[in-house]
Formats: sequence, structure tokens, C-alpha cells
Amino acid sequence: MGTAARLRTGATKLTVLATLVAATLTTTATASAAAPEPTAAACNGYVGLTFDDGPSGSTTRLLDTLRANGLRATMFNQGQYAAANPALVRAQVAAGMWVGNHSYTHPHLTRLSQSQIDSEISRTQQAIAGAGGGTPKLFRPPYGETNATVRSAAARHGLTEIIWHVDSQDWNGASTDAIVQAAARLTDGQIILMHDWSANTLAALPRIAQGLASRGLCAGMISPQTGRAVPPA
Repeated sequence: MGTAARLRTGATKLTVLATLVAATLTTTATASAAAPEPTAAACNGYVGLTFDDGPSGSTTRLLDTLRANGLRATMFNQGQYAAANPALVRAQVAAGMWVGNHSYTHPHLTRLSQSQIDSEISRTQQAIAGAGGGTPKLFRPPYGETNATVRSAAARHGLTEIIWHVDSQDWNGASTDAIVQAAARLTDGQIILMHDWSANTLAALPRIAQGLASRGLCAGMISPQTGRAVPPA
């Protein structure tokens, strides 16, 4: 092969190599643009999702739905149901939920004597702890009814009384849309009342999760010190 031919052959090889390199770079850039690195969702605030009256036959589905939507919540359990369903209390904890005290039989506590109130609270503490739910630090009086006697009884057991800022009205037959709209009123630190057994609340949870995320809000724990939602410990 002559000198001229060798030069033409070398030039051709260089051209092919340059084309392959350019194609590779283009493909890499396109792939990078199509699949950006995932980033963690920013939490600009925290809200407290709470569910009263469990554990029940609906608890397993509720926990599955919460986990599927990346949500954690505080479960205010009745002592009688915790004692009857210890496996469900353990399931609540295993799913990353926090467990609170919601009295033993769900009475109107403000109509009871001090000793009766104390019994309702203490038996629930024992039932939840015995079921593997830990010792609750939060207490929600049934119906949100409270007075100085109820608060002092809770305090004697190391409990912080927690009411709510937003009532979903699921206990009153609120529709799924209405429950979603109620959750949309939550602001940083606030708490919403929902119930373990409500089918409409269960159906609302995916949309509640989407709505919170769109506003930069995450589901947090309820602080025993402030009674407000804070980042999970």
C-alpha cells in the first residue's frame, strides 16, 4: 500500500471512531436527561394524622393503605379493643405508627367520678402495653370531652391530652371528597381527627397523601411536650 493509500485509510478510521464517540456521548446525554437522579421530597412542615377507636377489623387495611402512601399516624386505641386484639396493636407498631390512649370503653368521661376516669385511663395503659404497643404518652378523651378532672387524671399517668385542629367528620358520615377537603385545611403542626373504621376515610387516604405532598407537608408524630405535629423521632 502506498503512502497516499495509507493516509486515506487512517483518515477513514479516525472518521469512524469520531462518529462512534459522538453517538455514544449523545446517547449518554439523552439517557441522563430522561432519567434524572431521584431526590427526597422536602418537608416544609408536619401534620398529625390520627385514627380513633381501633384496633378493629379495618385496621389491617388501614395500615396497608397508610404504608402504601408513605404515611405514618397516631392510633388512639380503645383499651377494650387492644386487649381483645393484641396482634393488631403489634401490627400498628410494626407499620411505624404511634399508639395512644383513647380510654377503655369510650364513655363520656366528664360524667364519671375521678376514680372511674382513672380506671378508664389506667386499664388502657395496661392493655396497650400488654399487647406490645409500648406505654402511651398521648391521650385523647372520647368525643373530645374534657375538664380539669380528666386532664389531671391523664397527667397522673404521664399522658398529654390531645384533641384536634381539624375534624374530618368521618364519624358523621362525611363523604370521601369532604374528608379530602378537610385534610386540605391542615397547616404545619396541626392535627386531624379520623377513625379506624371509616371506609370513606380509607378511600380518601391516597388523595390526602397527594394533597399533603403538593403543599410540602409530611405526616409527623405528635409531640408530648407541645401537643403539635413534629418531625418523626
